Amino acid sequence: MATPLWPEGTKCTTMSTGGRRKVHYTFPDEGELVEEYDLQTDELMVRKRCTKTVLGAKGDWVYEVGEPPARMTIENDLMQPSNVNPALVRKDRVNAFEWRIRNLPYPKPTYSVTVDGEARQLVVRTTNKKYFKRISIEDLDRMRLPIEEKALSWTHENNTLIIQYRKPAEVLQREQQAKQERLTAPDEPAKPDGDVDCKQQ
Repeated sequence: MATPLWPEGTKCTTMSTGGRRKVHYTFPDEGELVEEYDLQTDELMVRKRCTKTVLGAKGDWVYEVGEPPARMTIENDLMQPSNVNPALVRKDRVNAFEWRIRNLPYPKPTYSVTVDGEARQLVVRTTNKKYFKRISIEDLDRMRLPIEEKALSWTHENNTLIIQYRKPAEVLQREQQAKQERLTAPDEPAKPDGDVDCKQQ
């Protein structure tokens, strides 16, 4: 039997809006997590979480899957990430976790992607020392599963480093169980803004 994904006492609500099914988890420590699935394909588009700060205030949303929307400035201009700096985004596949690091123009032999078993992270580095990144796999950490080199693969194309980590059987089993729970859960009425957000302090 798979390890429970969320702590005992976690509350869950769902709603469908804007072509997405949104699942909102509230944890016993008042942390929150939101998942957004495409209503047609059931593909996970976004997973974001927020926790309370040391002083008890609401923390910022941290994106595990997907990326935050562009922000508007005071002048109503869109603030978007630079198209020059490397940008890491996770996008899950059915059988694998996938990360894409855009804006990495170096030849494929420049890159090294390895597993740091002690730190439980993937490590990306370049021989020219222009880029270094550690990537955690929160799904494995939550289920206390080992991280293994044999599950890792990667390639480089169109200035993008594409990293995949094959999902263990325990993760696939838990995802299937969560899907059944998600698809049979009754929807709550959508909020006026159509979004699920952290409670206001």
